Amino acid sequence: MLFKKMLRDIRKHKAQFLSIFLMAFLGVFVFAGVGGESVGLEVNVNDYYNDTNLADGWIYSININDLFLYQVDCLGATTQMERQLVVDSVADFSNDPEITLHFVENNTISKFYLLQGKPLDIDDKNGVWLDKSFADAKGLKVGDNITFKFEGHEIEKEIKGIGYSPEYVYHASQSSVIPDFSKMGFAYMSYKAFPEDNISYNVLNVKFDGTPENYNDLLSYHMDGYYSSFVERSEHVSVNQFSEEMDQHKMMSGIFPVVFILISMLILLTTMTRIITHQRTQIGILKASGFKDRSIIFHYVSYGFWLVLVGAILGLILGPMTLPQLFYPSMSATYKLPSWEPAWSMNFVYVAALMVFMSIFVSYYAVKSISDEKPADTIRPKAPKISTTGFVEKLGIWDKLSFNVRWNWRDAKRNKFRALMTIIGVIGCSALLVCAFGMYDGMNDLKEWEFNQINHYDSKLVIDDEATMSEIDDVASEVNGDKIMESAIEIESGSVKKSGSLLVLNNTDLVTPTDYDWNPIKIEDNEVSISQKMADMLDVGVGDTVKWHIMGSDKWVKTKVDKIHADPTSQGLIMSSDKLEDLDLNYTPTSIVTTEHVDKNYSAIKTANSMKDMTGSWDELTEAMWLLIYILIFFASLLAVVVLYNLGLLSFTEIEREIATLKVLGFKTGALRKLLLTQNLWFTAIGFLLGLPVGYFILKIMWESSGDSFYILPSISPANFILSAVITFALSILVNLMFSRKIKKLDMVESLKSGE
Repeated sequence: MLFKKMLRDIRKHKAQFLSIFLMAFLGVFVFAGVGGESVGLEVNVNDYYNDTNLADGWIYSININDLFLYQVDCLGATTQMERQLVVDSVADFSNDPEITLHFVENNTISKFYLLQGKPLDIDDKNGVWLDKSFADAKGLKVGDNITFKFEGHEIEKEIKGIGYSPEYVYHASQSSVIPDFSKMGFAYMSYKAFPEDNISYNVLNVKFDGTPENYNDLLSYHMDGYYSSFVERSEHVSVNQFSEEMDQHKMMSGIFPVVFILISMLILLTTMTRIITHQRTQIGILKASGFKDRSIIFHYVSYGFWLVLVGAILGLILGPMTLPQLFYPSMSATYKLPSWEPAWSMNFVYVAALMVFMSIFVSYYAVKSISDEKPADTIRPKAPKISTTGFVEKLGIWDKLSFNVRWNWRDAKRNKFRALMTIIGVIGCSALLVCAFGMYDGMNDLKEWEFNQINHYDSKLVIDDEATMSEIDDVASEVNGDKIMESAIEIESGSVKKSGSLLVLNNTDLVTPTDYDWNPIKIEDNEVSISQKMADMLDVGVGDTVKWHIMGSDKWVKTKVDKIHADPTSQGLIMSSDKLEDLDLNYTPTSIVTTEHVDKNYSAIKTANSMKDMTGSWDELTEAMWLLIYILIFFASLLAVVVLYNLGLLSFTEIEREIATLKVLGFKTGALRKLLLTQNLWFTAIGFLLGLPVGYFILKIMWESSGDSFYILPSISPANFILSAVITFALSILVNLMFSRKIKKLDMVESLKSGE
């Protein structure tokens, strides 16, 4: 009988119970969906790394001979090692694509992952195993021949296999953050395919015991001067970039669903409180009819239990099936994995189970007090709360306030719990909106800052490695451009070591360093500036000294930090060419920047990229992030509608008797609607103002999880701040108008009659 009663109640209050179901479903749906996507990324890439035995670190030296191997082996921590010769080459195509060649000894560490053809054969000196992305872009297949030119050599090989490499999950050129696979790629060959008898290996892939920090200390202590640099796995360009991508998605899956789940419990509590208040007389009749308290409690607890359970189960099923498929297509265009499958985690079940348990607790809390009452007391209407004169009412200004203000103040004071729940609900909604719009502004600010405020050129010409200075000068003069040098570096301070970038400016005004407020800063010829985020990571400031070296060189230099600049995408050092040469390092231009649009080919130039190309590449890279932002804005707005509607209904239910009394006393419907709207706007304003710092805090956490490369300051534009406020207040007013229509249909006799 009670089960039938529950079904009738759910049907009667279907809007409220539907909202409970939706919030439970959406909370688990977003958590399991975004979580399934991020866990899937982690599982897929870890399986890939394990299958290919990705190196724990890479030691770079100009000649890794047998003595070098012996010295590394004597460290005692190395469990496995393999030499490679890694060289840059140009494939024989009209656009001169850059192909990184790997001549390997045995293909046991960071192994080539075969997709087509036959496995890599160390004894095959005529075959090459090619990057699948490059092969697809050029229409190459197994059995075709391809020619490479490098360091004065020209070799032609037959494509024996096509696949991926764990070192190239993310692969981008110097000129673009988005890989253009028609212009770049990689290839693996046996060391026997090298055109000379003697091969000088320059990379040693190692697997080791212990932490990378300890291994690096061993190398530094025992082999200082014998190698140029050591890169641990987490600092590898590909590994680091993909790891940062995963961290962003993990943070998304962890923060926002929690808000949904908490709000769903809030809605359940308010809805159950409303129903139990409405059914007070029915509960008294059940008690008088012999139903035990535990049966009544179980009956009302089951309302939320079944709805939350069904919503959570559907969220667990549909979330991982749908949301990952929205993100993977855009991500697979940038990152290369053999498998893109969502993964399951028991954390999804734990969260769903916690949500169900919380629904039981919340429903029990709502019904417990009334179940303890005697049947005779329960049948009677609940005695209205007594209003006492407080501090505000004793002020002289109290009598000058309007009836509207005084009535709403006293009503809120009598119903503190309802007021608190309404404010908390609005805080959650406004925090999500502020955070979502803040992320929207942050992505736009980052693009504006990098491509307009810092860089003012139209074209960037990447210089060929074999170009002479006279050729470079001729091109720079013809295009009216300025030469700059960009290089990967490793920076150390104390026990902290980070990978970064070096930018050497040669009296150009086409690249303008800025502070975190986007104000241009002048770096003098004898000064060195470090980026704000790199300074924070190394815990250094102006006047401190850092130690650094250019990747590929074993020459470390120490420099004093003279200034700190801010850059959204590049963390490292900026200096002049004179300062670089004062440090006894060679100034080698790597690019020419110009305000002219250059589409002419030069022998000294690898490739020319326009600002339009670079901003287009940036848009592609951030496509998945934009999708997340749009989803959050949608769900935050949906959450606001559901929360405000339910809390509005609860408010109306609790003051129904008072509204009926005012109506009998002659108050018009319009005046009563204004009365309710005023209180609603009060709570909305308080919730929105309190939601601002909460949203800002969440936004700050999100940007701090964006990795070592990006420096984004949490902010929200005045336009989007106003838009967040407009959405919140518009939804509040709309919802208020929806339920305040009930005033016209209010049965004053039923609302005011006694409990007889």
